[in-house]
Amino acid sequence: MSTRALYQLYNVAAGSAKVLKSSADIFADNCFILSSIKGNDQLYNDAKVASEKRRAEASKRNFSEANVKHAGHHADDFGDSDSDIFKIAKSKSNHARKSSKLHSKHQSHNYDQKRSFHTSRRLLEKEENDVKNIVGHKEKPQVELSQAAVPSSRLGRLFHYGTLAASMGASALRDTAETYVKTGKVPELKSLILSPRNIELMARKFSQMRGAALKVGQMLSFQDSSLLPPDIQKILLRVQNSAHYMPADQLEKTLSRELGEGWRHRLFASFDDIPIAAASIGQVHTAITRKELDEVVVKVQYPGVADSIDSDLDNILTLLTSTKLLPPGLFLEKSIANARVELKWECDYIREAANVVRYKEMLSDEPAFEVPKIYHDLSDEHVLTMQRMKGIEIVKGNWSQDVKDTISGEIMRLTLMEIYKFRFMQTDPNWANFLYNKDTGKIELLDFGACRDFDEAFTKPYVNCLRAAVRQDREMAKKYSIELGFLTGLESDAMTEAHVDSIMVLGEPFRPDTESNFYDFENQTITDRVRTNIKLMLNERLTPPPEETYSLHRKLSGAYLLCARMKAKVPRKVFEDVIGLEYEA
Repeated sequence: MSTRALYQLYNVAAGSAKVLKSSADIFADNCFILSSIKGNDQLYNDAKVASEKRRAEASKRNFSEANVKHAGHHADDFGDSDSDIFKIAKSKSNHARKSSKLHSKHQSHNYDQKRSFHTSRRLLEKEENDVKNIVGHKEKPQVELSQAAVPSSRLGRLFHYGTLAASMGASALRDTAETYVKTGKVPELKSLILSPRNIELMARKFSQMRGAALKVGQMLSFQDSSLLPPDIQKILLRVQNSAHYMPADQLEKTLSRELGEGWRHRLFASFDDIPIAAASIGQVHTAITRKELDEVVVKVQYPGVADSIDSDLDNILTLLTSTKLLPPGLFLEKSIANARVELKWECDYIREAANVVRYKEMLSDEPAFEVPKIYHDLSDEHVLTMQRMKGIEIVKGNWSQDVKDTISGEIMRLTLMEIYKFRFMQTDPNWANFLYNKDTGKIELLDFGACRDFDEAFTKPYVNCLRAAVRQDREMAKKYSIELGFLTGLESDAMTEAHVDSIMVLGEPFRPDTESNFYDFENQTITDRVRTNIKLMLNERLTPPPEETYSLHRKLSGAYLLCARMKAKVPRKVFEDVIGLEYEA
């Protein structure tokens, strides 16, 4: 076996050992209670002696050393319950039970400090009447979800990353040995890391971990396949389609902590324990409110996800950079930094509730869209309750082509309004966030955790750059690209031309055409033409794109890909109607 191969195997083994050592260190640091107990055997022995003396006195017999040595091994050894230590324990236990019953009895009226901070900062009003549960026929869900507990502690999550590293290392060692025996050659490290077995391990572990691992995978999976290696795409596709939810005991514990004990009968007439969806940050349950008898959905955040974002992203960054799986032109550190901010936004359901209210106001005069109502008194930082929308996911409905064209055109129009008119965008392009209600003819919008504002100092040159793309003005596209920071002005001619080419492609669907007023996304070649420049731009890019464009381009790219998926014909004038073609100073 070559020196290079041995060095690769050493790196894998050393990495696994480092993770396991870190696990042991954190375990020792967090389990300080063990050290405090160590050496206190005398305290326990004194208690046993005191107990035996009282039992001997009560039974009018002699003190027995044998009873002290075997105390605690059998129930009968405890003898009379009047012994001091056991009498105190029994008294404490009875007091705790009584306090718990009293607390539960008044829980619906007296809330702890946690519940005072729900999204509207209002206390729940006193409930006067009992409402019976509503019973009906339950439809079988279209997607069967898997159940798996969410590792919520720092130690627990590190353990999962440690076992993943160790498992992948063992798999790589085994594959190396098998390949060397068969061929006499050592495979490349990249092929070892991304073997079918390791791809399966990563997809399964990321899906179980949820949080940052799953979210980053889902975010990247919506990018064009030309940006990422095929092996990475395999992992992301598996992660995107994974669905796990919390077991019943973890769900009950989470909701009791967030909404208070007795939340089920106090707040809901019915609550379905099996979620209808499970995503990276939380899972979604259907319910009926106790007060209004309204149909709602309750989004419950996975425990520990918010606190694990930084450490999870650091681990993901280490994995992707150490294995050199991604090209340097992606500026992965910047992408991860952007994901860090957005993930923390998404974990704040109070912020998301405010975003929903804001969107509802912004779109109040737009008949094509509907935004759900928020139930502030049933929501807080990690639980969000909102009106249940009745539509179907836009890519899953059996719509006519006219309906698909309408849906695609309206979503494209909304995306342009978010950039120019509102300067406020919901940046998650997941198609499951858009429903179409055939009864109302409206597009129903979901999931507002990833919303962000854009400053006018950014949007003005950005829309000017888009105008240049529609007008096919290459010089102005270059000018505004330098002003925005896409280019430094020091790039090679080839790099500059490749960048301007990609800008021109973005404006193609909105250029006037004498033959048709609609752009046919079914027969578009935008993706193929962008792909030809990807490798050059990744290798020669001198500066990362502006921070704002990471999320904005993800949404804009998602809109283009949606139109292509729907084989839609979109009005060319939508850009001119929303943004206009004249440059702004």
